[in-house]
Amino acid sequence: MPEFQWHDAASWGVDGKGWDDTPWLYARLPVRAKGVVPDPVWDLSLMSAGLSVRFRTDATSIAARWTLTRSQLALPHAPASFCSGVDLYGRDHRGIWRWVAASMPATFPHVEAVLISGLDGTQREYTLYLPMFNGVERLEIGVPEGASFRGLAPKKERPIVYYGTSIVHGACASRPGMAHAAILGRRLGVPVINLGFSGNARMEPELARLIGEIDARIFVVDCLPNMGDAELVRERAEPFVRILREARPDAPIVLVEDRTFANAYWQERVQRAHQARREALKDAYRRLVEAGYERLAYVPGNCLLGADGEDTVDGSHPTDLGFVRLADALEPVLRSLL
Repeated sequence: MPEFQWHDAASWGVDGKGWDDTPWLYARLPVRAKGVVPDPVWDLSLMSAGLSVRFRTDATSIAARWTLTRSQLALPHAPASFCSGVDLYGRDHRGIWRWVAASMPATFPHVEAVLISGLDGTQREYTLYLPMFNGVERLEIGVPEGASFRGLAPKKERPIVYYGTSIVHGACASRPGMAHAAILGRRLGVPVINLGFSGNARMEPELARLIGEIDARIFVVDCLPNMGDAELVRERAEPFVRILREARPDAPIVLVEDRTFANAYWQERVQRAHQARREALKDAYRRLVEAGYERLAYVPGNCLLGADGEDTVDGSHPTDLGFVRLADALEPVLRSLL
């Protein structure tokens, strides 16, 4: 194993953040959100979901070491490689992002791994995605002594902001780069800020005001799986969009219906719940359009996952196949708005 020179990612910065004044570098909401947003949302915001670092190197081997904040490395329905691991992508000779390597963390709080060796020494750009359901206190990238290395500062262009549920949070991809928000970022070439809060995306007005602080190119609102019943959708969806539009008059807002449970075919109760929530969201969308709101887009839920039912872990949370299908459904909508 070569001797590695270690580079602290804090020295060049993190992509995928909406605010700089977070409690630490690898957190997602600003400090002032604590006590304003619901407590579970604040706790989930301390996870590094959707964050990444970029760098250039001609190294023949790439390593990483990072310090986790939570001892639970995996979840019953999601592996440690996704919850607590890092995921490396590189640009090929055509400029296309390709997967390079992922980690399989088994220790807490410190993890160290040689992600890849045997590279040909070509100068390339890389992106390292951070853990999705754990927090990170410190992150370093290692390359062999003598290799060139340059950390790349966060992109300055206006991002897509994606607010939603555990699915947006990334459950249950096999690794961080397979969450559909990350896939869309690579395909569209635009920064994506992941504001997925597992089980807690409920369109509170406090979240609308906070999210509206970001100068986004597009806002995606994908909360229906967490909205409980149609009554909560009727109560909150329209005011949420109104607050967001007041803050950002020109940015498109995309409303996304809930995906269909993979086994909804067998459960009439689930079918009725899908229909009721979707009708409530569609009614809110129609009222907003009738009120003169422009730059609104609407994505039906029945096209998000496959009709074959083969793309979830538990009927609700997508596998990697499901996340590719989600990205396929959303990409043309977002591309048209860009």
